[in-house]
Amino acid sequence: MHVINVEGVILKYALINAFQHGGKANPKAVIGKVLGENPKLRSRAREIIPLVNEIVENVNDMSIEEQEAKLREIYPEFFEVKKDKKEEKKGLPQLPKAEKRKVVTRFAPNPDGAFHLGNARAAILSHEYARMYNGKFILRFDDTDPKVKRPEPIFYDWIIEDLKWLGFQIDEIHCASDRLDIYYRYAEELIRMGKAYVCTCKPEEFRRLRDEGKACPHRELPPEVQLEEWKKMLRGEYREGEAVVRIKTDLNHPNPAVREWPALRIIDNPNHPRTGDRYRVWPLYNFASAIDDHELGVTHIFRGQEHAENETKQRYIYDYFGWEYPATVHHGRLSIEGVILSKSKTRKGIEEGRYLGWDDPRLGTIRALRRRGIRPEAIKEVIIEVGLKRSDTRISWDNLAAINRKIVDPIANRYFFVADPIPMYIEGYDKEFMAQIPLHPDHPERGYRKLKFTPEKPLYVSKDDLELLRGNKYIRLKDLFNVKILEVSEKEIKAEFDSVEYEKAREHRWHMIHWIPEGKLCEVLIPEGDELITRKGLLEKEANVKVDEIVQFERFGFVRIDEISKKVVAIFAHK
Repeated sequence: MHVINVEGVILKYALINAFQHGGKANPKAVIGKVLGENPKLRSRAREIIPLVNEIVENVNDMSIEEQEAKLREIYPEFFEVKKDKKEEKKGLPQLPKAEKRKVVTRFAPNPDGAFHLGNARAAILSHEYARMYNGKFILRFDDTDPKVKRPEPIFYDWIIEDLKWLGFQIDEIHCASDRLDIYYRYAEELIRMGKAYVCTCKPEEFRRLRDEGKACPHRELPPEVQLEEWKKMLRGEYREGEAVVRIKTDLNHPNPAVREWPALRIIDNPNHPRTGDRYRVWPLYNFASAIDDHELGVTHIFRGQEHAENETKQRYIYDYFGWEYPATVHHGRLSIEGVILSKSKTRKGIEEGRYLGWDDPRLGTIRALRRRGIRPEAIKEVIIEVGLKRSDTRISWDNLAAINRKIVDPIANRYFFVADPIPMYIEGYDKEFMAQIPLHPDHPERGYRKLKFTPEKPLYVSKDDLELLRGNKYIRLKDLFNVKILEVSEKEIKAEFDSVEYEKAREHRWHMIHWIPEGKLCEVLIPEGDELITRKGLLEKEANVKVDEIVQFERFGFVRIDEISKKVVAIFAHK
């Protein structure tokens, strides 16, 4: 008869769950796995649940390195399975109508705000496919709305910087605002062909006619009359809102928004950051985009599902000129749990002082994710993992963090950061003790940190460990020695030296906490939803950290060093 090692099974799944979720196992998830693998244990659920809670608590008290080491010891197959799955992992599917060295893709952001994770989906897919087929990737700034979604000079530069940080090779850069004469030429040609016309109806009157499927009275005027009206628009004889150029479409199209859609409109005093007031007539997105995709030789467009209507509108222009429309791949929206991606909401929050700027670590801009310590490889991996799904996708922060952790864990040096430090006085050990701790547990060749215990001087431990200290008679000071706890208060802790050997602590399952003898001031900014929490404490005095470096504060989490002055400021990335 097979006897189930219940504690061993629970430990296995607790370690796996902790490893996959930043070092913190969820008891409910562990119970589900244990009972799923061993249905016979369901009858003993009342007995097993307390045991699961106890083992999960012990596992969660371990460092991530200790959790991984233990998991490798008791269940090495887990890492082989991960390796096999990684090797089996497929990249992006093949593109329709794609040939090597002939694929041309584009990304067309409006430089009215910082580039964010939602934009990144179309950008990354466009770039990855261009590289996959040895083709061309074009960055085209869609900057022809100087009134509502007004472009700003800084965002042109930022978008280019962000794309390069993500590893993009940009083959061509174009600004739609530099191409207005091209749009005018095509608009005039469409008017000559009788496929576009100048409409001077009042907006409310046009909407009524459109919704009833009736023609605007200007629609059938002869081309020579329309051309004169067009010249009046260019000469400034019409003011903003008095005339627009419309594309002729099916008056009975089932979608009223497609009927006679506007292609160009007048903007008085545009004061555009690139062209000033040189132009008065400005193309709308669908007209400029349709013309540029043809002119620039774009073969494949990656577009959000919510913009599928754009293709319907643009195809009228392609049909009138006899052009072949690019292959279009529609995908769903991308969002991330608890993170704002909306440029308008972000801008409002910045103006109201709720956010520190476009790179506030609570936001979902690429600059904010970068400032928080998310690596470009992690962003690309999560986008490629989602792929070309048409449905909307909501990424959990835990998922992005797990991918990022896999990237930064092998390279991040380790240090002790003690949040809200409390002095601990230790008696019974009258010699100096030098703890030598590797900068990285898997790479001793990188060197060691040295932390010195000096008799009569306190060590500092975190207020976060107060409850643990109150509830346990013995504690292991990580990489130092074991102590017996004598007194605990929020002002100070008194302890007595017990022994040096780590084996004794492991045998008795004593909890382990980190410490420092002295340190430099350090603050960690922790994004939590719409809040930015500051944790103050002490960092190892000799910690050789640099701005923009990603390190791990042991038992606290991975952080990116944001500023070094009289104090070190770090931004929390994830566990």
